[in-house]
Amino acid sequence: MILATLALIGVFVSTYLTLFKLGYIGELKCSIGSCETVNTSQWAIFLGLPVAAWGLGFYVFALFVAVLGIQEKFADSRAFSVALVSLTGWGVVFSGWLTYLELFVINAICIWCVTSACIVAIMFLVSIADLREFRTA
Repeated sequence: MILATLALIGVFVSTYLTLFKLGYIGELKCSIGSCETVNTSQWAIFLGLPVAAWGLGFYVFALFVAVLGIQEKFADSRAFSVALVSLTGWGVVFSGWLTYLELFVINAICIWCVTSACIVAIMFLVSIADLREFRTA
């Protein structure tokens, strides 16, 4: 449930950034950093899609797997825990790369991007804790 809640929060953050990138929002509300600099840089597109849209897809998929994994039919399945560790681990790597780009290439920080990276990192830690429960059970 914790992971599903975090994924849902991530859906809202990435939707906001995606809507900006697609031109549906005029400016980003960013109290800290330079969100528009980051989100209008050449690095804000990956394989033809906005990075935020990739994040949105990631969060929606993680939410789906997390909710499916808590269904009674699958509650005792280790496979969902392994899938979530793998998925969120990939998310941490990708977020780490994006954070590196913000800090050392773009030279600007987006607080929304940092928030997303923190959400992914917490999701990864929660998924590891969930997987460890199968070892002790």
